[in-house]
Amino acid sequence: MKKILIQLDTDPHPSSFDAIAAYDAGVDVVLAFGEVTAENLEGVVQGAIFPRGPDGLANTAFWVGGSKVRDGEAVFAAARKLFFEPFQPSIMLDSDGSNTTAAAAVARVRGATKLKDGRAAVIGVGPVGLRTAELLRREGAEVTLLTFPPDVMEGKHRRASGIDVAREAGFEVVEPSSSDELDAALAGHAAVFAAGPAGTQILRRSGWAGAEGVKVVVDYSAAEPVGVEGVDRTDNLEEENGVSKLGALAVGGPKMKLQKRCVERMFEDKGTVMDLEGVYAVALEAL
Repeated sequence: MKKILIQLDTDPHPSSFDAIAAYDAGVDVVLAFGEVTAENLEGVVQGAIFPRGPDGLANTAFWVGGSKVRDGEAVFAAARKLFFEPFQPSIMLDSDGSNTTAAAAVARVRGATKLKDGRAAVIGVGPVGLRTAELLRREGAEVTLLTFPPDVMEGKHRRASGIDVAREAGFEVVEPSSSDELDAALAGHAAVFAAGPAGTQILRRSGWAGAEGVKVVVDYSAAEPVGVEGVDRTDNLEEENGVSKLGALAVGGPKMKLQKRCVERMFEDKGTVMDLEGVYAVALEAL
């Protein structure tokens, strides 16, 4: 029986990136649907879970993706409500690649420095930043979320919509008014994660090299200029003055391996749920 992946994408054009990753993970057929919402997916889901019967669902799985994470979360929740015993296929949520990216990075850092009972800082309250913060808290770290200073945004600065989401989730959010304030706020944080927009340097070298207590710095942005001054894309926990540096490509490689492993896992265990916790569990095993 062929392995079929149902791609539920919230964007008009289903992600070719996700489809290729699925094929590389051994999926035989990808059925991709775009502009999926929590309100219009019932027919797609029911059309996928009934033809093969309960046992055949071991070879049918769902992947929720797209660039809008909140929309993806709504689709993921709505799809799961349509499942029922014994019609319980596997399903994964990885909108904007945020779950696998954050899980891959935190899993790597977990092996490089002590997170439990320590302090960690995440710059950026977008999807990747928020998920990074959630996983760091899961590891027992005290997490500070920071917004981008206005002076690095070149006139595009606005109050981030993720601030309220982060505070509702119980995180401390600091809004530095300048790069100098950002640098000062990082003191005492063992791990620093920069989750900024592509092509924008959000953290100067002085912010991580000069901050007391910093042991690891992570940059998620591979586009020029990279997000953290002094961290090369390919830095793979190379050490500089006592600080281990993890660049965007050194996160991206494990992220791709993790994404592939998550797809494989869905077809190994019927009914597998790959939310952030599920993805991170696989990351700790695979990475």
